[in-house]
Amino acid sequence: MPCTAYTDPRLAAVYDSLNPPGADSAFYLALAGAAPKTVLDMGCGTGWLACALAARGHRVTGADPSPAMLAAARARPGSARVTWIEAEAATLATETRFDLIVMTGHVFQVFLEDRAVRAALGALRRHLAPGGRLAFETRNPAVRDWQTWTPEETRETVAVPGIGAVAVHYDIGPVEGELVPYETHFRFAENDDVVAPSVLRFMGRERLAGFLAEAGFAEVAWYGDWDRSPPSDTSPEIIVVAG
Repeated sequence: MPCTAYTDPRLAAVYDSLNPPGADSAFYLALAGAAPKTVLDMGCGTGWLACALAARGHRVTGADPSPAMLAAARARPGSARVTWIEAEAATLATETRFDLIVMTGHVFQVFLEDRAVRAALGALRRHLAPGGRLAFETRNPAVRDWQTWTPEETRETVAVPGIGAVAVHYDIGPVEGELVPYETHFRFAENDDVVAPSVLRFMGRERLAGFLAEAGFAEVAWYGDWDRSPPSDTSPEIIVVAG
C-alpha cells in the first residue's frame, strides 16, 4: 500500500519485501509491449518496474517525490539505464513527452482532494506524446477491501536484506466517506517500533470517469483485474488505460 512511511530510508528498504512483483507488474510490462517506447513510471518507488522496462529496451524515466525511495531505485542493478527525477505528479515539469505513463502500486489513491486529482491528471495528460496513454489502478470501493486491514488479518514477518526480519501489520482508522485512514506498524526489534499513518482515497468508477474526461482523456479502457477482465461490483481493481 502507498504510505508516507517510505520517506524514511529504513522503511523504504522494507518496501520490496512487502511488495514483490506480481500480476500487476506483468500487466504493465505487457502494456508497454516489445517496440521501444518512451515511458514514465510516476511514483516509481524503489524502481523495480522502471528498471524492468528499461531492460526491455524502453527509454524510461522514473519519478518519485521520496528521496529515500529514489536512493533505493538508484542502487538497484540496471538503474543506470533509467533517468531518475524527484517529482510529484501534480508538479511534474519535463520537456520529455511520453508514449506511456504508468502509476502503479495504487499510487492514485494518495490524491485525497479533488484539486489534487485534477492537478495530477492534468499534468500527466500534458506530458503524453500524441497517441500516448496513461495507465493506473485504484482499488474498487465496492469491495471494501479496507475492512480486512486489521492486525489479525495483515500480520506478517518479512526478511529485508541488510536489516533482517521485520514484523509488519496494518490497522484501520475511522472511515470518512471516500477517505480511509490506516497505520502501518513496523517492528524491527523489541522496543524498536515505528508506526506510520497514512490515508487513501477510494474513488468509484463513475467519479473517476468524470475526472478523466475533465483532464482531456477521450478514450478510456476499463478493467476489473490484471487478467483484463471487465469491471464489476466484485472486481478487486479499477484499472484505467486512457488516451
